[in-house]
Amino acid sequence: MILANTSILIDFFRKSEKSNSILLKLLKEGFDYSISVITQYEIYSGAKGTQVEYWQQFLKYTSVLPLDANAIDIAVNINNDLKRTSNQIDIADLFIAAIAIQNNLPIATLNKRHFERIEGLLLVNLF
Repeated sequence: MILANTSILIDFFRKSEKSNSILLKLLKEGFDYSISVITQYEIYSGAKGTQVEYWQQFLKYTSVLPLDANAIDIAVNINNDLKRTSNQIDIADLFIAAIAIQNNLPIATLNKRHFERIEGLLLVNLF
């Protein structure tokens, strides 16, 4: 099981040939996935017109992990660590990373630059 970041879903959405998407490649490799509630928010907040219906259908079959008090505690600790080295990341990515760590899941992302800064977070090698 992996946590798919928003960039993985956007990659899938944008590919006209879905078999070339990272998400389908991960599924073919035997990975199951879930997303965070933050990714759900990012998807819907960026969707326009008929894209909303597309994502409603898509996410109907996707497990969405919550942001709860424990994940917030993890996020605060991560942020404090990153602040000490002047390496802070966007709050959405911070929350996604905290949810991944809380659920003991590696993260699949096309935005390694932010996530590789976080100690204890496993990144899925994307081909």
